[in-house]
Amino acid sequence: MTIEVRPASVFEDVRAVIGPKSPDATVCWCLSYRIPSRLNQELRGPARGEYAAGLCAGEPAPGVLAYEGDVPVGWAAVAPRADTTFARNRRIPHVDDLPVWSLWCVRVRPGHRKKGISHSLIAGAVGFARDHGAPVVEAYPVDNGSARVDLTMAYAGLRKNFERAGFTHAADTTSRLAGHPRVLMRLDLR
Repeated sequence: MTIEVRPASVFEDVRAVIGPKSPDATVCWCLSYRIPSRLNQELRGPARGEYAAGLCAGEPAPGVLAYEGDVPVGWAAVAPRADTTFARNRRIPHVDDLPVWSLWCVRVRPGHRKKGISHSLIAGAVGFARDHGAPVVEAYPVDNGSARVDLTMAYAGLRKNFERAGFTHAADTTSRLAGHPRVLMRLDLR
């Protein structure tokens, strides 16, 4: 199996990985950390997908997609922290004033899990951020030790996967997800 990671600029492929089954559903579309809270609450049903389509048409793309052949099998959201709600998040500290990029969502489609795709997505997101001038990439995964994490809430990633990718623990946070603490992990690209 060969996995290729590309910018998430093809909306239909993004829809295949993170879009809802029903177009009227009001679900994440990976917007909850990307846009202000008020806008996140206002966007309902198809408007969320339309907003995501606009992001895919922009530069830089809103993240990266993993492909197995021509099939999109995974997604990672990555963007400058200043363009996300992490810029103002009180539960996740700022370590310094560098213009870091945030990597906050890693999703692998059912039927493609347990193949190492999340590792490819993390590496691809780091490369994407590097190509766009990021000096540092931050992630906010759960620190679950050996405990299981509900797949619905595993989108933030697991600490051990980020450590495997070369990220180091930079700070604890007061954020929790699925009953597990989240930690701030960083990878310096300078």
